[in-house]
Formats: sequence, structure tokens, C-alpha cells
Amino acid sequence: MEAADAASLAVHTQDLAKRYGKTVALSGLTMSVRRSEVFGFLGPNGAGKTTAVKLLVGLALPTAGQGWVLGAPIGDLATRRHLGYLPELFRYQGWMKAREVLGLHCELSGMARSDWKKEIELALDLVGLAERADDKVEGFSKGMQQRLGLGVALLGRPELVLLDEPTSALDPVGRHDVREIIRQLKARGTAVFLNSHLLSEVEQVCDRLAVVDHGRVIATGTMGQILGQDGAVRVRVTGLTPATRLGLQGYGSLEDEGEWLTFRGLAPERVPELVGDIVRQGGRVYAVEPRHETLEDRFLQLLKEQGD
Repeated sequence: MEAADAASLAVHTQDLAKRYGKTVALSGLTMSVRRSEVFGFLGPNGAGKTTAVKLLVGLALPTAGQGWVLGAPIGDLATRRHLGYLPELFRYQGWMKAREVLGLHCELSGMARSDWKKEIELALDLVGLAERADDKVEGFSKGMQQRLGLGVALLGRPELVLLDEPTSALDPVGRHDVREIIRQLKARGTAVFLNSHLLSEVEQVCDRLAVVDHGRVIATGTMGQILGQDGAVRVRVTGLTPATRLGLQGYGSLEDEGEWLTFRGLAPERVPELVGDIVRQGGRVYAVEPRHETLEDRFLQLLKEQGD
């Protein structure tokens, strides 16, 4: 990839792979994340999501393939100053105050001392902890600790923020608050890489997403592209033989649930044709229901296709 092309993207990887001995943690990951977008990285537990994040922030070295972050090869030390990172598992010393935790990370990042106060106040305000700045971490709820972790990731106004399962341990209110923070980051031009197995989070905040399984991207694009332009139709029918049911597969991806048949990828104008075909072959139709394909439906279907 040309350097100029890589510089125009927040993240680009090509066949990125990571092995730990005989264990394949990531296999042939290829994807691109644009600047100033919220990108969802969606997959089941064990799909290689956290490994991918660790490679992007330079906490692990790839076994094979290439990757660029903000135009520089992954692991570039200077580029790390422009990254924000919230790991899935983190812990701060309970005796430290929220302001002290942020100050420590300002120091670790090499930020100029003259900028500390301003950056700490900005981070506290953005994550809603301004009134708890001088309280000790040991008195914080899990949701408040998650907010503090986000505050650490946002110090220095990073160009790219990588969030590893930021809401998995939060209640609905906490998840809503994190989504609002992500939207604010996008509004100020920050690219957000959201690693999650929670479909609702990805569906609500992401501009584009990649579905990953066994370390490979199996689908990528906008939500509309992932779900497809055509919806699904459920038909309640009786009187069809097993052979006749199989013959209906030409109308789209067929899910057989006894009396209910679901056809995915079926254009609306073909529904009358489908119903007529069923009746001609001796079937009795009791209901025809358009069905909006959800991300969960599509996600499960993609994983099933990979396993077939």
C-alpha cells in the first residue's frame, strides 16, 4: 500500500496475523478504518478481536502481514502519542483520586506539564466526572471506573481511540452514557474503533463495521450493506412435502421452522410469485409477513455460513 493512501486512513491492515505457538489468535485480517468515523469490530468471544486491538496499539507484534495506524506502520512509537486506548480489563489503585489517575497518565504519555491541568479538566468534563475529580477510585462504582478509563483514553485529544469492549460490564444507563461519549468524539473529528460482541452497541453508534470470526473479516461495510438491500419474508404454510420445501430455495436463503418458512434476500416484487408457487404445489398459505432483518439475524447467519 502506498504511504499516501495509508495516511488518508485511521487504520489499514493487510493479511495481519498473530500466532502464539501453535495457537492462531488472528488469521489474515484485512480491513480499513476511515478517519473521523466510528468503526465497529464485531465478533463472538474468541474471534481475535482483542488480539487485533493489541496489534494496532503496539502491545503485540504480528507474526505475518502488514498494518498502518494514522499512516505509520503499526508499533510506531511517535504515533502512539496520537492514540487513545481503553483495554477490556483495567484497574487503578483504589487510594488514588480520579484527578491523580489522569495526572499519572499525562506523565506516562510525556505530555508537557503545562498542558496537564487543561487536558485533565477536559477529560473529566467529557466523561461526566468533573464533580468527582477529587474522590478516591475505591469509592467509584463499576460504571464510574469505566468512565475514568475512558477519560484516560481521551487525554491529549487523540486522533484515534480504540475501545475494547467498553460497555460489556455496564448497566443500560452506563451503556447509554458511553454511546453519548462516542458520538461526541466523532463530532470533534476523532476516529473510534469499537471492539464489541454487543450487537446493540454496534448497531446504534457505528458508521461502518466489520464482522470477524476465527481471526478473519467475513463481512464489512455500512449497516445497510451488511444487512443487504432486500429484507426477509416469513410465510406460514402447510401441505408441502420435504422435496417441495427444498425446491423453494431458489427464492432466497431459506430457514425452515416447520409451519413457518423464512426467505432472506427476497425482493418484495417476488413475494406474489412465491405465494403462487406454493399454492400450485399443494401448499396452503395462512400468513405472509415482511420481516426487517436485524443485525443479530445477519450476524448469526454469517457465523453459520462460516461453519458450513
